[in-house]
Amino acid sequence: MKAWKGPSMYVRKVFEICAWLFVMVPCLAYSASNPFVPPPGRTLLLVGQDRETIAKYVSGTGSIPGGTMVYTSIQKMDGLDEPADYGSGPMDGDALLKEYPNSVIEVGMYMVDALKDTIAGTYDDNLKKLAQWIKKADRPIYLRIGYEFDSPDNHYDPQQYKQAFRYVVDFLRKEGVHNAAYVWHSEDTPHPWMDWYPGDDYVDWFGKTIFRNEDIPVASDFLKLARAHGKPFMICESSPWYMYTNRGKIDFLKHLFQFIKEQKVPIFCYINSDWDKQPMFAGQGWGDARLEVNPEVKDFWLKEIGQDRYLKASPDLFRSLGWIRSK
Repeated sequence: MKAWKGPSMYVRKVFEICAWLFVMVPCLAYSASNPFVPPPGRTLLLVGQDRETIAKYVSGTGSIPGGTMVYTSIQKMDGLDEPADYGSGPMDGDALLKEYPNSVIEVGMYMVDALKDTIAGTYDDNLKKLAQWIKKADRPIYLRIGYEFDSPDNHYDPQQYKQAFRYVVDFLRKEGVHNAAYVWHSEDTPHPWMDWYPGDDYVDWFGKTIFRNEDIPVASDFLKLARAHGKPFMICESSPWYMYTNRGKIDFLKHLFQFIKEQKVPIFCYINSDWDKQPMFAGQGWGDARLEVNPEVKDFWLKEIGQDRYLKASPDLFRSLGWIRSK
């Protein structure tokens, strides 16, 4: 009899699949959508938030992220199949599809002062346009419906917000959209979050904004809430806010990466913008979050994301998330 040399490659693969299902099944049990959760122990890396910023990140680091970002609004639904610029850099969803064919996309949909009209069906034509674009994308799309629902700047009425969120999800499902995961995205302040909660049947992901080290304990509380509902948690937006020194930026990244590792965060999005140069944020002291322009910060970043944990663009990425391309 041959000596035992450990499990075969086949057996190890079965174990890996079972472990992945252990994470996936609780999420699927509470949602009619495919949440496109990365395999256990992996973190899908996204970079945003506009076309130019993403391109400069890629050329400056030599690394293509596993996902990119784009913003639109339910009122206009621009920035997807036609370029748009709201003062925060050029949005061009079609360009991202072509330039990064092996990357997912996180879409932020602005709905401020539009909840009533959404529920009334005023923007149905725009939602049809959104549905067509998502299906055309033929990749996982993480849709943040009315992102940062609890931000005072957005003044979303909780009841109207819940109705509007459900309306959008129901509409897209009826349009035959199968490659979208629906994200419930909170800002960085503690609130009675559940007042805005659309329900387990409509939410695929809980998401949070982290711009300061002080945001991490709040994010941790929101993550616990996500797990209580059997939902995965993502960092939808992160960037070193009001930080101008290398020491401050690296300290922020250290805390952020530590949180990701300790909590096994499956999706993490970094906004790589020069905030001070963008009209929407100029003069507010937001800073310059670009990683590629500073060798010390860039080296720290590349060393971290070079670890096996982080999923970047690859021909096998979508399959690992549970999506099989139609072509």
